[in-house]
Amino acid sequence: MKFFADTAEIAEIKDLAATGLLDGVTTNPSLIAKSGRDFIEVTREICGITSGPVSAEVVALDHEGMMREAEILRKIADNVCIKVPLTIDGLKTCKALTSDGTMVNVTLCFSANQALLAAKAGASFISPFVGRHDDNGWDGMQLISDIRLIYDNYGFQTEILVASVRHGIHVLEAAKIGADVMTAPPSVIKSLFKHVLTEKGIEGFLADWAKTGQSI
Repeated sequence: MKFFADTAEIAEIKDLAATGLLDGVTTNPSLIAKSGRDFIEVTREICGITSGPVSAEVVALDHEGMMREAEILRKIADNVCIKVPLTIDGLKTCKALTSDGTMVNVTLCFSANQALLAAKAGASFISPFVGRHDDNGWDGMQLISDIRLIYDNYGFQTEILVASVRHGIHVLEAAKIGADVMTAPPSVIKSLFKHVLTEKGIEGFLADWAKTGQSI
């Protein structure tokens, strides 16, 4: 499963890239606002850190407006992936862009039927929001399972990009189902390293090493 970082913070992206775990980055208007930086500038810098897809989201709601914004965004770098909402105009834009060879991430997916529509429109990625799904009383991982089954039934090439990931269990269950990608805040990705027995093991080794009085 590919790991994307869901952030616009450059230092966090560089830190993850140094581990070899980073396969791409997703951003959105909220994350850009949080960074406090210029949208185009920060997107260009992120594209220089990773060779993987970097999702940059349009803010227009009509097809013509989305296409105008997409034309600006895809000139930033070759690895820019245009992110569009799962609406009729979003899917029109998706179809037009993917037909022209541009990667498209269709976002704000909350049903398997929506995911089916996105795949038929040629989406490169579909982003079902599991955390928000859970928040509203549904089973986010069942949504991923349903999408996986449908895509496998018909051989769709659209990659399932699990979004709104809140914790390690989401990552584990998505991997077991066979999701192609997960995107999460750097804090969630880094939490995957942690285990109490690993920490205790390190403490024990260090204590024993100290008794030897040696150094390397």
